Amino acid sequence: MKKNKNTKKTWIQNGVFILIIITLYATGLHTEVIGFVQRGVLATGLMNPDIEEITYTKTPKTISNTIKADLNLKLMDSNGKITSLSDLKDKVIFLNYWATWCPPCIAEMPSISKLHKEMGNDVAFILLSFDKDFEKAKNFNKRKGYNLPIYTLIGNLPTMLQSSALPTTYIIDTEENIVLTHKGMANYNTDEFKSFLENIK
Repeated sequence: MKKNKNTKKTWIQNGVFILIIITLYATGLHTEVIGFVQRGVLATGLMNPDIEEITYTKTPKTISNTIKADLNLKLMDSNGKITSLSDLKDKVIFLNYWATWCPPCIAEMPSISKLHKEMGNDVAFILLSFDKDFEKAKNFNKRKGYNLPIYTLIGNLPTMLQSSALPTTYIIDTEENIVLTHKGMANYNTDEFKSFLENIK
C-alpha cells in the first residue's frame, strides 16, 4: 500500500515537472529560464573573455596577431536606418552576435546593458540580431528595458567577422584591428574589461 502511494506521488511529481517544461516551451519562456540559470554560471567569472594574455599598446609597431576588420558591413537599426561599421571607425566597436532564441545570449545581455550604460558614449555598441524576424529582437529589447542599439544584417558578413557560434563578440579598435574575439557567453561588466576598452581607445 505504501509502495503504491509512493509510486503515485512520484508520477504526480513527474507529471507536474513535465507540464512545467511543456508550458515553458509552448510560451517560449524556456530560453529566458535557461538564460537565467546560465547567468548564475557567468557570476563565477569562469567564462569571461581572456584579456590577460592580450598585450596591446596603441603603437602600431607593437600590435601583433591582430586581423584588420572589414568595416564595409551594412546594418539596419531598429528604426530602419541603414548604416555601416565604417561610419564608426573612429570609435572602439563592441560587436556582439545574438538572438532571442539563444539562452547564452540572454544570459550575458544584462552585463552588456550595464556596460553600454556606462561606456556607450565612448564605445560604439553593435548588437547584431540573428533572429529571422527582427521584430522579435526589437520587442525583446523593449520588453526588457535594455535600450541597447540592436541591428539586423543587410548583405553578407566579411570573412573575418563570420562565426558559427552564438553569442560571439568582437572588439575592434580605432585602427580597425580585431583585438579580441570571444565565442560564447561572458560577463563584460567587469573592471578588468572596462579597463581593457579604455586602453584601446
